[in-house]
Amino acid sequence: MKKILIIEDEKDLSKFIQLELEYEGYEVRTAFNGRDGLELALHEDVDLVLLDLMLPKLNGIEVCRRIRLVKYTPIIMITARDSVLDKISGLDSGADDYITKPFEIEELLARMRSLFRRSEVPVNHNTIIYQDLEVNMESRTVKRGKDEIELTKKEFELLYLLLKNKNRVLTRDILLEKIWGFDTTIETNIVDVYISYLRAKVDRKEEESYIQTVRGTGYVIRD
Repeated sequence: MKKILIIEDEKDLSKFIQLELEYEGYEVRTAFNGRDGLELALHEDVDLVLLDLMLPKLNGIEVCRRIRLVKYTPIIMITARDSVLDKISGLDSGADDYITKPFEIEELLARMRSLFRRSEVPVNHNTIIYQDLEVNMESRTVKRGKDEIELTKKEFELLYLLLKNKNRVLTRDILLEKIWGFDTTIETNIVDVYISYLRAKVDRKEEESYIQTVRGTGYVIRD
């Protein structure tokens, strides 16, 4: 039985989600502020966290960031905000997905199932080497030459996916589905935003980018 942690200060909404999840066969823990939620997330073995963005004592972005320092537990951010900046902030802090209030419980359940499928894919512990770039899946580290490059979880997954599919053009839709999960509310331009983040960290000035743009299609890393 999978254990779900709900960190949500709206108690009526939290209770509603809890009852629906328990009906579906999940075990559920709840917290009504960021500090209590973070404590549970760090010290209990949970399979997924449903995390509200606006929380008392510690906001959802900070809770997510602190969880990501030590754990890769799947996180779905729950937010009443629908701006692109808020979505990017949540994802960039380490969230795997987000859902905007109000939402149908069926949509939440579908997103949870999608995350579980993605997280249950066996991890490849091999190191990928591309020119002077070294990506280690076990330690989740990236080096270019002797320099270690710090990437967010999404940036790392995006780089790894491109390297794993070297010489194959990946469309924005494919990248969106593989990294963020199928989500009609996230626009494909978020892929472009993260590609620019990656290039800023991985590329060197006056050298051609490792990640090539295929106009009107997507991106590719070629030999």
